[in-house]
Amino acid sequence: MSIEPLFCAALQTNRSPLLTIDIEGITDTQTALIDSGPPANFIDPQFARSHNIPLIELDSPCSVIGINGKQVRNPICFKAWLVFSSQNRRFSAIFYALPLGNRNLILGTPWLRLANPDIDWTTMKVSLRLATEARAGSINPEPQNLPVEFQEFQKVFSEEFFTTLPEHCPYDIAIDLEEDKQPPYGPIYSMTPAEREALKEHIDSELAAGKIVPTTSPAGAPVMFVKRADGRLCLVVDYCRLNAITIKDRYALPRQDKLIEKLRHAKIFTKLDLRNGYHNIRIKEGDEWKAAFCTALGHFAPTVMQFGLSNAPAVFMRFMNNIFHDLLDISVVVYLDDILIFSNSREEHVEHVKEVLSCLLKHNLF
Repeated sequence: MSIEPLFCAALQTNRSPLLTIDIEGITDTQTALIDSGPPANFIDPQFARSHNIPLIELDSPCSVIGINGKQVRNPICFKAWLVFSSQNRRFSAIFYALPLGNRNLILGTPWLRLANPDIDWTTMKVSLRLATEARAGSINPEPQNLPVEFQEFQKVFSEEFFTTLPEHCPYDIAIDLEEDKQPPYGPIYSMTPAEREALKEHIDSELAAGKIVPTTSPAGAPVMFVKRADGRLCLVVDYCRLNAITIKDRYALPRQDKLIEKLRHAKIFTKLDLRNGYHNIRIKEGDEWKAAFCTALGHFAPTVMQFGLSNAPAVFMRFMNNIFHDLLDISVVVYLDDILIFSNSREEHVEHVKEVLSCLLKHNLF
């Protein structure tokens, strides 16, 4: 995300009453001022520091012009990424650090565009619709080539819902360390210009989705890129040293030859592959700092399970086996994020596929 070097901020107003909304997830419940004037969100730096909210230094300071047309004395030098919720909606947004007097947070036009709230100007009440309603004009059309029998499950195939942050659940991955061991830090690996650009795109995307957050963790694994078969760059976090001191989860993965045996008499098959399946599992609250990673563009902690964590396969396999327990070996075999549905007739297969898609929808797996 980039902003112009100079932008206006409506920081002082005598309007009464003011538009406000309660938000949660940053610290205790906070009341944020809503202002359509400034083209940015703001956080008071003193509030941020007193609540241990990491501030990220900008590449270059930004001047600020107040509502009175005069330039604010001190430029903006820091920003923060915040993940918060309000009225059952979850948001991830960038806030610029600016002294706000008796206010801690201001939600500007970026948040208003994102939330698209309903405002009753008579009562000055702000109401948030469900995300699907608020974004009705931007939701992708129905997935192409999705058979008519499965149109009710199009949400499972939607890119929009894939980018949302999953909720915590009993299957969250814990990172339990051996006694008296601490996660290591560094080094930061060098990168080519193309890799650095890919890194920036990845970080911006994951921050926006709330799947990583800035951190001051003492831990920090290095990152690198590997090329996929199609030539695209894939970010890999090198958790080798963290894995060496992690207590192992011994949940067994199924033998693939045994899975194949169960398919001998089936005639019709459908294969489903979850997109970045591991990212559908959260890291246990309080353990995120252990999986932090360091880059030339900042220090971040993941909020969702990462592919390089040694216990990720066991945790995900347990999760998949549990949610598909009633279907396993009857109409479904599962190996990590690969799901194979098998049947003896087309009519039977349609019902089996619907059962699997219903299960995926129930558990918000996309």
